[in-house]
Amino acid sequence: MTTIDIPAPAPTAVPAGPPPPPRYAPHQLGADTFVIQATQGEGMAPVAVHLNSMVIRGAEPIIVDTGMPTLGDRYLEDMASIVDLDDVRWVFISHDDVDHVGNLEAVMAACPNATLLTSWFMWERMGNLPFLPPWRMRWLADGETFEAGDRTFAAIRPPLYDSPTTMGLLDTSTGVYWASDCFACPVPTGTPDASALDPEMWHHGLVQMQLTNSPWVTMVDERRYRSTVEALARTGISAIASCHGPAITGGDVETAFAVLHEIPSAVADPTPGQPVLDEIIAQALAAGGPR
Repeated sequence: MTTIDIPAPAPTAVPAGPPPPPRYAPHQLGADTFVIQATQGEGMAPVAVHLNSMVIRGAEPIIVDTGMPTLGDRYLEDMASIVDLDDVRWVFISHDDVDHVGNLEAVMAACPNATLLTSWFMWERMGNLPFLPPWRMRWLADGETFEAGDRTFAAIRPPLYDSPTTMGLLDTSTGVYWASDCFACPVPTGTPDASALDPEMWHHGLVQMQLTNSPWVTMVDERRYRSTVEALARTGISAIASCHGPAITGGDVETAFAVLHEIPSAVADPTPGQPVLDEIIAQALAAGGPR
């Protein structure tokens, strides 16, 4: 019998992923209040978008949103640098999108004394959270408050959102408001505070990101929408943190609320299309990706 040598197949190139985004230190926004900063698209896309979360220490520390799973190790390290994980008593998730709940299971495991603040609808949409027993949850509705030791928190839905489960969180002791996806703004690089941005760029970015994330706003009754914006502005907010933008402080808070009033009648820019994707691909190849 003649033996035929069959050559082994050539190894298949494994596609290289995008380079990891830059690492940013947590940003202290107020008394015992820290924004854990991250970005997406930085160095690849024309602009970057924040992927933030927040930690509030106090007598009963609270974690606000849990970040992207792709940045899980980094996120947990930053969180542990701010608060002892055994001391964490609350974990608040603003809605069930992956960039807000991406590390939820890991966080609840790392914080054994924490109760999850969520809602019935989020619990349903996340498959009833099989990894978490119901006695480690508390369900909140829009407008409800809860006590966390030395602080009272209020769940207040922001005027703009992309999920029906969205809730914002107001720390009534400091006036810091977690706005979830509202007040988002693209940035050239990770930016702790909106005051560091060019004012015109910030204004335009605020408008466009709200239209992108909440396209339904152009169909609403503008009078009713603006009354919702004004009601939130009257709650005593002194600073705004959000998942997808730099913190908003000082006089910029009033400016940001004024911009929200413009959104229903604003015109959206065209969204990035194939030419932008081609540019991203070219940058990836130049950085050493497969050809």
